[in-house]
Amino acid sequence: MLARQLGWIVLMGLTLQSVQAREYRYSDAHLHYVDFFQESEGMQALLKAMDAARIDQSMISGIPVAKKWHEDEPKRPRYYAGDDADAYWYSATDVYIAAALEKLEPAQRQRFHPFLTGFNPVDKNAVSHIERMLELYPGLWQGIGEVFTRHDDLTALTTGDTPRANNEAMTRIYHLAAEQDLPVLIHSNITSKRERNPLYLAEIETPLRNHPHTRFIWAHAGTSMEIHRHQVQLDFLLPTLTRLLEDYPNLYIDLSWSVLQPYLTDEQGKPRAQWLALIERFPTRFMLGSDVVGRFDNLGEQLQGFDAFLDALPADVAQQVARDNFLAVLPKVRQ
Repeated sequence: MLARQLGWIVLMGLTLQSVQAREYRYSDAHLHYVDFFQESEGMQALLKAMDAARIDQSMISGIPVAKKWHEDEPKRPRYYAGDDADAYWYSATDVYIAAALEKLEPAQRQRFHPFLTGFNPVDKNAVSHIERMLELYPGLWQGIGEVFTRHDDLTALTTGDTPRANNEAMTRIYHLAAEQDLPVLIHSNITSKRERNPLYLAEIETPLRNHPHTRFIWAHAGTSMEIHRHQVQLDFLLPTLTRLLEDYPNLYIDLSWSVLQPYLTDEQGKPRAQWLALIERFPTRFMLGSDVVGRFDNLGEQLQGFDAFLDALPADVAQQVARDNFLAVLPKVRQ
């Protein structure tokens, strides 16, 4: 009996040790090479940060808007929410990404998966811009996004009509994405800062239903840090995500930093059992993103912040979420 108990203790110790010893290789499913002023630390700084953080592959995109430094503001804002000046749609961001990648050695370039984002999502001409960029840089682009639709205060600050994931301009883009086998990373808040119900759910669910051949990556699972500041936690998020994943096999979830707390882990950093169960049920549908914008010093911190949650998953599922699922959602010809 004593020998059996000692055997269980040794086995449990080895299991705990193996969990603690996990060292993940990552893919970053959500990275912006430039910030809201279209500026960047540069590709060498990004590569150095990726190497230090064990990030093998990365989605890379620009920022689809530029923040205006208004005549009335004596100090340049540091972020889009720094003052009340407008932001405006900025197509040259895609050219910046292409130019940065073209300067790399082939082996370095293969680590990046560029997404097109420099278009106005309420303009039905936007699909023509995407087509031109695909022709101008053949074989370069591997996805579309991050598309900014409902996006906290940025929506109100951006010049023009309110962007929605279910408008006619985006419908044209979804058709093109299906034709070109391009996944679409889309930011579409599930609700506003104050409504305690899925106010904008139809805006993301309608495209999911109407475009079954288009792969959608839902940025931040429809949440944002601004929503958390006002509502802390959305009680309806988990059951809503569960239903959507059941109903729409073309839906993938980007677990960027704002989802980590208060959803994946509690205030003490302990993984939440219901979220672990959801990911184990749909192990190929979740991926990690840093969502850094133009600066890369905290890149490793953003992705490694998920390690405690990953450690609570089976090892094979954890590696799928950390690295493999993003790569699997890319165009088949590039895989």
